Amino acid sequence: MQTRNLAISIAVAAAVVAGAPPLGAHHGTNINYDRSKQFTAKAVVTEFKYVNPHAQLFFDVTDSQGNITHWTGELLPNPSQLLRNGWTRKRSVEALQYGTRIVVTVAPSRAGGEGGLVLKIEDEKGEELLGGGPNPGGPDVAPQRGATP
Repeated sequence: MQTRNLAISIAVAAAVVAGAPPLGAHHGTNINYDRSKQFTAKAVVTEFKYVNPHAQLFFDVTDSQGNITHWTGELLPNPSQLLRNGWTRKRSVEALQYGTRIVVTVAPSRAGGEGGLVLKIEDEKGEELLGGGPNPGGPDVAPQRGATP
């Protein structure tokens, strides 16, 4: 009886250990957001949070009729990557203060709503503030400039 219980315990432990890596895996950025529908729009920053696992940007987009849509997005680079590129918490928060006018490129959430993956942030002059690299949308994906979300 004890041998049987020991064997069952070992089997259960092995199953838990075998299942652990998928449970601890990253949240699947490329699965959650639709890069084929990414867009670029003028926006106004309402809040910026320099947090793990990804910094968060909250911003408002105004359409041609004057309707405001409140968006939220996670930045593609994580704080460690931001720091390596010179974007400290202080520098990021100062550059993205409440009311700052930006041009933002976003891959919208596949789940819908006003959320997405922030791929690139530029100031009004077109200078990159934060970005995901030379082609943040990946191969064969170009943002739709001026598209309405």
